[in-house]
Amino acid sequence: MASHVFTGFGFGPIQAGLFVKEAFQNGNFARIVTAEIDQDLVDAVRADGGSYYVNVAKSDGIEVLRIDNTELLNPGVPSDKKILLDALAQSTEITTCLPSVDFYESGGTGSVAQLLADGLKNSRARATIIYTAENNNRAAEILEEAVGEKLAGARLKKVQFLNTVIGKMSRVVTEPGEIQRRKLTTIAPGIQRAFLVEQFNRILVTRTKISGFKPGIEVFIEKDDLLPFEEAKLYGHNAIHALLGFVGALKGYTLMTEVGQDSAIMKIGRDAFLEESGAALMKKYACLQEELFTEAGYEEYAEDLLTRISNPYLADTVARVCRDIVRKLSPDERIFGTMQLALEYGIEPKNVALGALAGVAVLLQKSHEYKVPPELRFAPDRIGGWRRLEEKQIGQVLNWVWAAQQRPNTDRLIRYTYQATERLSGLMG
Repeated sequence: MASHVFTGFGFGPIQAGLFVKEAFQNGNFARIVTAEIDQDLVDAVRADGGSYYVNVAKSDGIEVLRIDNTELLNPGVPSDKKILLDALAQSTEITTCLPSVDFYESGGTGSVAQLLADGLKNSRARATIIYTAENNNRAAEILEEAVGEKLAGARLKKVQFLNTVIGKMSRVVTEPGEIQRRKLTTIAPGIQRAFLVEQFNRILVTRTKISGFKPGIEVFIEKDDLLPFEEAKLYGHNAIHALLGFVGALKGYTLMTEVGQDSAIMKIGRDAFLEESGAALMKKYACLQEELFTEAGYEEYAEDLLTRISNPYLADTVARVCRDIVRKLSPDERIFGTMQLALEYGIEPKNVALGALAGVAVLLQKSHEYKVPPELRFAPDRIGGWRRLEEKQIGQVLNWVWAAQQRPNTDRLIRYTYQATERLSGLMG
């Protein structure tokens, strides 16, 4: 008998193609609700009776899934907000799928943190777990603190905030020609957008510790400590994905499938994955005796991802991989975070540094978009202008990117990035 109630925040491809999909398919949920502020999207799903479609990119083609019996509510509409708060009070499982943790408190009295506080303080559920899917290894703690501040001293009973490690790649396809060319099914009739997600479904979550409570979504893999796996995703999956995207952008590729067909680029990615990211992580977490942090386990992880990245049915774009490049070049983020980790364990990050230089070059090509100061726009429009960058100029660009986020290894990171010039030039031809 279905006894769980699900409520999600944000109706993007991960929410729709993972959390809501699983809640619908396993039959444990009596009610599935999602809060979404895009009224056109809300109206389209409602008009189709609470049904929507997800395109799943498998290794041999596209499978279209129809998800039924969902309620989309716009918390900006008073009548919808009232229904949403009631759903939150019933919910045993809640998921936030927002662009970043910065969105938890945006919107004042209509913020996600405030809505959670208002709904949960009147909870009628036997227990509630809250999955945070914002790609931040402290997302659960940040949301829990934000909700706690809104409760003004009131305590929640049997509520646990959970972190997640979601390596599932996805996108929203909006270009009509691509939707037609790839024969994708739109989210719902009347809206020219399609959810496209990969089949991969190995999702890690914090172990639920509420006594007697069993999650309704049963496919997730629980771990007592997610941090090692979060670092494997950031310094493995995310780092190599960005490296390949940055280099692919310089090569003029538009799809990650094209990058996957370039054996020279893929060798750089594989070497960075195994010899730098993997070697450092295996040293750091050897004591855990987890299969992932063994030579065989990490190689399997790397090869699986390198295959998935270039899946022609997912047709991931280089532009998507390269977006938000300033954040991705931050000192603790995927590229330079991996380089720092490697240096910490005595490993020279020469391959990841090549991705760092490619990232700087792409940033300079998009200097107007990212509001790079005019005095730092070093020949971004000249073909191969990055080849003439001096170490000092690279340092100036990176110091602007890093701003107040300086780290002890700053000079070494800049030096390794500059030293990748010759290798990157050779790769470009």
